[in-house]
Amino acid sequence: MSHVSGYEGTTAGDGGGKYFPPPPDLVSNHGGQPPPALRDWNIPAISEDEAKEAFIQYAASKCCYSQNPAREMLFEDLQSFNTYRYRLETFTESRSTAWKSEPYNGEGVDSYLCGVPPLPWDIRMEIPDMFRDHIKRTKVPHTSSVKGCQTCGCSGRRPCSECHGLSRKECWVCNGRGVRLSDKKCTTCSGTGSSICNSCSGLGTKACPDCKGRGQLLSFIELQVEWQNNIFEYLVDQRTGFPTELFKEVNGKKLFVNEEYMVHPVISFPQSDINKASRNAVEQHMTQFGSTTRILRQRQTIELIFLTKVEYEWHGKSYSYFVYGNEHNVYAEDYPKKCCCTII
Repeated sequence: MSHVSGYEGTTAGDGGGKYFPPPPDLVSNHGGQPPPALRDWNIPAISEDEAKEAFIQYAASKCCYSQNPAREMLFEDLQSFNTYRYRLETFTESRSTAWKSEPYNGEGVDSYLCGVPPLPWDIRMEIPDMFRDHIKRTKVPHTSSVKGCQTCGCSGRRPCSECHGLSRKECWVCNGRGVRLSDKKCTTCSGTGSSICNSCSGLGTKACPDCKGRGQLLSFIELQVEWQNNIFEYLVDQRTGFPTELFKEVNGKKLFVNEEYMVHPVISFPQSDINKASRNAVEQHMTQFGSTTRILRQRQTIELIFLTKVEYEWHGKSYSYFVYGNEHNVYAEDYPKKCCCTII
């Protein structure tokens, strides 16, 4: 490939290619701003009425569950095991280049004669919606040139892969014998044992797949700009015996949302594990993305995920269940009244 100043190391290939780190003036830093001030965190809790209504709805959703236990139960204890989910989103931009080619159709060529190619980070690209993955590709100005297609030797034609350039193929009816099982002449190939190749219409060649029959290629450097939302997530494990994978199904109540060019770690949350997770997340993302990509925006959130263990009595026996998430989903491992039924 041609040598282009500022794009040394760019090779031919699909996808990314050679990555270029952002120049020093685009590398992110905190700028010396103070961390968020101490604030009053309001931690709500679920009520008995809400817990009971959720249990009734849960029983109603199960075809084999009687609603009687949910409606007739007597509360023994209501224990709040609310947990917290911390998430840091770092929205980054990275740039890479690769040599690409396409069939040349006689259009104007934006070559080095038209100007000096701009550097990868000097090319202006409109930033899409924040915190959403996106990829854009564009030709780097003044890097185009016309070259002969090496695949077909500039002829625009390649031997047919079906008949291997012979123009004819073995007859599929008689398998090249010229006669059928009854020893009668094959009418499909007129006894010749072969027929004209339908793939190339008997020409023996087909249009070159690379240059589409043109014989020439337009080569250029393609810039790929990738915007990626990188997520760090941490969930406080309250060790209640509740299967924590179920938390992925539900949303939480947002207690804290902090969106800035660069965020500072949370330091004043009453749950120390969250403060530690925030500090680790900010440091990890700065190390991972601070010098290799351009950080455009960060957002950190803390969600309260409702988790309440309900202990109740029904017909003189004790049972329990969990209510979790904004949706008040229910997890009950030992529901007391189920029936065995078969759906036909």
